[in-house]
Amino acid sequence: MARMGGSRHLKRLAAPAFWPILRKEHVWAVKPSPGPHPVEKCLPLLVLIRDVFGYAETAREARRIISEGKVFVDGVPRKNYKFPVGLMDVVSFPDLDEYYRICPHPTRFLWPVKIPREEAELKLVRIENKVTVKGGHIQLNLHDGRNILIKVSNPTKPSEDVYKTMGTLLIKVPSQEIVEYVPFEEGVLAIVVDGKNVGRMGRVVGIQKGMGRKRTLVTLEDEQGHRFQTILEYVFVVGREKPLVTVMGR
Repeated sequence: MARMGGSRHLKRLAAPAFWPILRKEHVWAVKPSPGPHPVEKCLPLLVLIRDVFGYAETAREARRIISEGKVFVDGVPRKNYKFPVGLMDVVSFPDLDEYYRICPHPTRFLWPVKIPREEAELKLVRIENKVTVKGGHIQLNLHDGRNILIKVSNPTKPSEDVYKTMGTLLIKVPSQEIVEYVPFEEGVLAIVVDGKNVGRMGRVVGIQKGMGRKRTLVTLEDEQGHRFQTILEYVFVVGREKPLVTVMGR
């Protein structure tokens, strides 16, 4: 893949391979705006509306739909046709009563999965890191660029700080209210978000620690009893006994 940074434009031949666009019919593609997801791991809203959902035949039609505020991402109407939509984002079409979650897919890398209406306000987010801010409070930095502040009553003994890196939060969007927390540990359910096993879900049965996330190996076991390995960076916890929300199509 060619370098995509440092320019406002993106040629189709250099676009991420999983984008469902014709490479040689036109020269240029829509380059996602800077936002919650990196260019190589997102879909611009226009491509999602036109090429994935098929709600528009041309870019002009897609831009009009988006500019009218008919497309919601994580509960917020997005009018920028370049807005990057990525992992676990919830895309809603209230006028059509249709709701989708962007999930890992074995062949398409990222693809929308239809979800019930009651799940449209729920989102899974992974804790990438956390820092202590002024006042001794804890700030959780999440995979989609969000930050959640955990207020602590006693900075010397922060009993509220139960959250660990690589764990998953179930939050409400757009309010960011925490509904549930699942730490990364053996026995939890997780889905692979990158690499050759992308889109596969299994139970964590082993963690071989190494220097950093890319050298830590995680062993998972799927429903058929098949075991496979991936690096920690590619593991996304989705629940304990079962996924907290819909993350795979039927």
